[in-house]
Amino acid sequence: MEFTMGGRLEVHITPDDVGKRVSVRTIATQGEGTARFTDTVGVLTSWAGGVLSITRRNGEMIRHEEATVVAGKTVPAAPARRRGTPAAGVAELVAVAGRGWPGVETERVGDWRLNAAAGWTARANSAYRVGPGAPEVDRIREWYAARGLPARLQVTTGAGDSDELLDAALERAGWRAEKFALLRVAPLAPLADREPDARVQVHRELSGTWLAGYPRHREAPDTVREVLTGGPSVWFATVPGAAVARCVVDGRWAGFAAVEVGAAHRRRGLATALMAELARTALAEGASAAYLQVETGNSAARAVYDRLGFTDHHHYHYRTAP
Repeated sequence: MEFTMGGRLEVHITPDDVGKRVSVRTIATQGEGTARFTDTVGVLTSWAGGVLSITRRNGEMIRHEEATVVAGKTVPAAPARRRGTPAAGVAELVAVAGRGWPGVETERVGDWRLNAAAGWTARANSAYRVGPGAPEVDRIREWYAARGLPARLQVTTGAGDSDELLDAALERAGWRAEKFALLRVAPLAPLADREPDARVQVHRELSGTWLAGYPRHREAPDTVREVLTGGPSVWFATVPGAAVARCVVDGRWAGFAAVEVGAAHRRRGLATALMAELARTALAEGASAAYLQVETGNSAARAVYDRLGFTDHHHYHYRTAP
């Protein structure tokens, strides 16, 4: 099948292909002797009532009327991994990231890990997958209701073993999508391959100096301390009065978070310096790969991480119960 204007347009997908990654071409507009087409690539999450639903890599759900589809085919499950990028499945990274930013309270319900931290950050107040089973939504809702919180599930998209079908089912059940983000990965050694920077102090203790550089600690001081100090092996980096960052070492992974540079101190390479010193510390503990999480709309941070060699592993967002 060709997707060119001069080639044949044929539909080679059926409702039996729900759950597979597809590429679909539809007619967007049609006039006298001309037609405009739209191409959509993603996981086919439903085909019912004359409507196809396709979830793109970034979690956006697109619906097309069956009558507008002029071409369609299945495509490989996920884009090829860039050479040198750490190899990992979604399940491994979801679990590592969950341990790296834990709730104050945590409990396993079926194949999902539930976290609560008085509502401070979605990551610490949501459930994430730790096994293949579907979420037990009634038990999950009861658990969060007992803590005065909405039930919230983290769902992944854009990889071979992500949650597109679950996401579509939650949408049909009225769960609201919010807080779209990326999990990005990079080899760790290149981050540390810089001259040591005397401006940066690396320490185990969550100090008052570090907290002074992290304005969000004022939102819920006690809860913030518990979340930030949680994790397998936590390190903090500080440029006093200017910038802070946090890193959690968990086996081969070093997770970077809470990178904050004061407005008066930006464009001086402080974020890079903080991450380099933390990477050096993580390498000494035996880590070899790095990850971080960033909201899709944070273009400034994404540009910094691009320059440091981070690439997209998968997207994720949250579904909050109605």
